[in-house]
Amino acid sequence: MWGRPPFDFAQERVPVVQREIFLEMQEFNCSAILFDLDGVLVDSTPSVDRFWRWWAAENGLDPETAVNVAHGRRTVETVRILKRELNAEVEAVKLEKMEADRTADVTVMPGAAELLASLPRERWCIVTSGTRYLATSRIAAGKLPTPEILITADDVKNGKPHPEPYLKGAQLLGIEPRHGLVVEDAPAGIRAAHAAGMKVIGLASTYKPEDLSGADAVVSSLVELNVVTNGMSIKVSR
Repeated sequence: MWGRPPFDFAQERVPVVQREIFLEMQEFNCSAILFDLDGVLVDSTPSVDRFWRWWAAENGLDPETAVNVAHGRRTVETVRILKRELNAEVEAVKLEKMEADRTADVTVMPGAAELLASLPRERWCIVTSGTRYLATSRIAAGKLPTPEILITADDVKNGKPHPEPYLKGAQLLGIEPRHGLVVEDAPAGIRAAHAAGMKVIGLASTYKPEDLSGADAVVSSLVELNVVTNGMSIKVSR
């Protein structure tokens, strides 16, 4: 059922107790790379923080808690967690419309454009917790190429940390999940990727490196990554 041959990872997953910022000690071989969007390819943190703090204040909630819960999750699920008595679908549409229409402070992450340009278009995808409308707005704001495969909140029933988004990404890429490598900036996304059977590089852009200890490796910038494509295999190292 899979469209591409398997490739083994160069090294088994390191136990959590031994994980630190160690990508220089490890290489990852994969068939495709699955990128989160916000905090990985585009910097939308100011926008996310602003709108969730505003929403929290409007609903009598602690803004800091709202921001922490929101990162890496679908808007509709964040609302359900924070304010169960509200109509989560209605609130999500309102919030994401506001965010999508205000992208002036959304910028491309260092190294993102160059990294995507180095990969064949059919060998990478974006898996985001935002809606398609919001995601395409931010991709355009960052002047990034439109991916051939874009998995959004509209395409799944369960958002991160559930594995469904990354499993769907692997399916559309035509690879077995274990041959996909994920780049994530949030603990919820890291849990989703591991639950899908994928290895993860954590990007310490939104959270501190120690908060991303669940990842298989952590870097501070995409610029640190060295990606080499050889036939059907992609090697990622530092």
